[in-house]
Amino acid sequence: MTDLLSVIENMPEDTSREHYRKLIDQLNRYARAYYYLDSPEVPDAEYDRLYHELEAIENATGYKDPDAPTRRVGDAVSNDFAPVAHRIRLMSLRDIFNDNELSDFNDRMFEAEGHEVEYCCEPKLDGLAVSLIYEKGVLVRAATRGDGSTGEDITANVKTIKSIPLTLHLASQTGSAKAAVDTAFQAERIPDYLDVRGEVIMPRDGFARWNENARANGQKPFANPRNAAAGSLRQQDSRITATRPLDFYAYYIGECIIDADSSAENAVEGTSSGLPDTQFGRLQYLKSLGLPVNELVEVLNGIEGLRTFYEKTGKTRPDLNYDIDGVVLKINDIATQIEFGATSKAPRWAVAYKFPPEEEMTRLLAVDFQVGRTGAITPVARLQPVYVGGTTISNCTLHNEEEIRRLDIKVGDMVIVRRAGDVIPQIAGVVKDRREGAELSEVVFPASCPECGSALERVGDEAVWRCTGGLFCPKQLSQAIEHFAEREAMDIDGLGGRIVEGMINQGMIKNVADLYVLDEETLSKMTIETPATDTEPAKQRLLGKATAKRIVTNIQESRKRPLNRFVYALGIREVGSSTARLLASYFRTVQELMQATPEQLTAIPNIGNVAARHIIDFFAEEHNRTVIDRLLNEAALELQECPQVSEMNTDDLPYAGKTFVLTGTLEKLKRNEAKELLEKLGARVSGSVSKKVFAVVAGEAAGSKLTKANELGVTVYSEDDLIALLAEHGITV
Repeated sequence: MTDLLSVIENMPEDTSREHYRKLIDQLNRYARAYYYLDSPEVPDAEYDRLYHELEAIENATGYKDPDAPTRRVGDAVSNDFAPVAHRIRLMSLRDIFNDNELSDFNDRMFEAEGHEVEYCCEPKLDGLAVSLIYEKGVLVRAATRGDGSTGEDITANVKTIKSIPLTLHLASQTGSAKAAVDTAFQAERIPDYLDVRGEVIMPRDGFARWNENARANGQKPFANPRNAAAGSLRQQDSRITATRPLDFYAYYIGECIIDADSSAENAVEGTSSGLPDTQFGRLQYLKSLGLPVNELVEVLNGIEGLRTFYEKTGKTRPDLNYDIDGVVLKINDIATQIEFGATSKAPRWAVAYKFPPEEEMTRLLAVDFQVGRTGAITPVARLQPVYVGGTTISNCTLHNEEEIRRLDIKVGDMVIVRRAGDVIPQIAGVVKDRREGAELSEVVFPASCPECGSALERVGDEAVWRCTGGLFCPKQLSQAIEHFAEREAMDIDGLGGRIVEGMINQGMIKNVADLYVLDEETLSKMTIETPATDTEPAKQRLLGKATAKRIVTNIQESRKRPLNRFVYALGIREVGSSTARLLASYFRTVQELMQATPEQLTAIPNIGNVAARHIIDFFAEEHNRTVIDRLLNEAALELQECPQVSEMNTDDLPYAGKTFVLTGTLEKLKRNEAKELLEKLGARVSGSVSKKVFAVVAGEAAGSKLTKANELGVTVYSEDDLIALLAEHGITV
């Protein structure tokens, strides 16, 4: 701040006035976007920096523009709602950001009082401040903060929030454990008039559910819970607000008249109105009337108490079900609050101690494209390093091409980076008014895989582009080999994750065809890492001759497998074991399948356009065909032909056209084995229960599917029943 003041004091007067005016215009625009439009243009941290720069100019120069945001609480009231005049001004709080400012605040309180001060400490909820007016215990009006003097009438919307009581009740009348408070603070009667100030928020779990549903229904998701809460309260139709998962916490009594007939004093003007004489006591008083109060409120003493609460709340923050951006520290004694008074904007007896920002601005330097284990192409933003959410961020994911378009992001943009708690950093938006004079370039999505050069595909409504070189692409190699070796595929026992990673990292294999040229001697010298235990650190060791021999033997034995298992082993998207079996019953060889047309594929029952497109794209990729050619020729795989549909009368199969559902744990059969055996009898195995299902086979711990089957009257077989049924048709388990 000292350096900033020095710069300001050395500015020519015309320059400093012009800069001052520019800051006012910027801040007023940002405030309107935040308070009125519920669509912030910059992070809170950037607004705070500019605001304090404005304050510094005013302190250094004496400029006092009446339009400056330092003179106002919020923003102008919207024309969309009726204005509501606050009888008692609804003020904001002064922000502090470090321990020095905290010490200054406490020192001022200590010097004024002459002794250590008691504080009521609360988490600073990140939502929308509202005033609730109760007359004779009935909620009659709710309003936003607005400019502090006048807010917006949002009564109809607030009444839809389930945690806000429409009628106040005494704790003694409800007998509710939630309302139980120390009898010293309980309300003895319902006030004739009560103005409760508090925060409307959207809990994190509700926010996540809402956005998930919004995306599923093609709606625009909310940027963050604060925007979600504010936008929900400003709906013109309260039925829409009623669908939003909102919550409320009371944090202050603006005015309270317990008995209007006896001309009781307003709560803010003295302590003789029958209210508790502390901030903590008044929160408990509100709680006894059935109003929600945050459970983390504490009373603490002096500077050490304030520091402890700040640090403890910061550690708790990631585990809370609501967003907070700091802590609020208030003198606990109401008489002392009144003595200290307030400025035109904020009380002198309270501050908001902000946490390090979870949103910051930085510049996008470049966009790289990474290939994941499943072939997904992910754009990654390379950022000018910025400290946000307690760590330095230099890159973050942009998810997919549609996200790039949605953000309208360009290389060179100033962007808003968000990191809340342990959440992966993300770019929340672009600061488009900072584009002036900046050199920008479009983000160009690659036309082919940046790792292996294979073609990219995006099928149907998918947002993600994927590399089609599944058998060749080095970034997909580990997953491709592990899948190739699965029991339902080529059934190569011993090729677990650590073994496969070792083969790849030590250059022994570059694709699945290389498995079949491995020799015992080479493999035995491979080093693998033994995981650390409670008593031993991780160690490097040789694989050894015995293990190498077993793996090589298993690889060689896998050369003879049915065609359907090989097709499944290729890892074609949308081609599971059942689809592979179906394909192998229509095509005698893999060469025939590779030459299939989209029309031939979609003519097969249960093969749709999406699966057909994946199959065509996979075999169209030259790299994949090269690997398959090596498997068939160099590795000399002997793929066994499967029974062809053209040669069998499926109508003669005992369970042709009948649907089974498998649920729970089968002890004598694996689920996939049971499925395969039922399909041999002509049955179709489904994952969902309906009236059309012929039978449900229920193993141990069968859940909702068994319940639904009983409700619908569907036949239920045990595992032993299934084994007996198979035996009737010559299949012995």
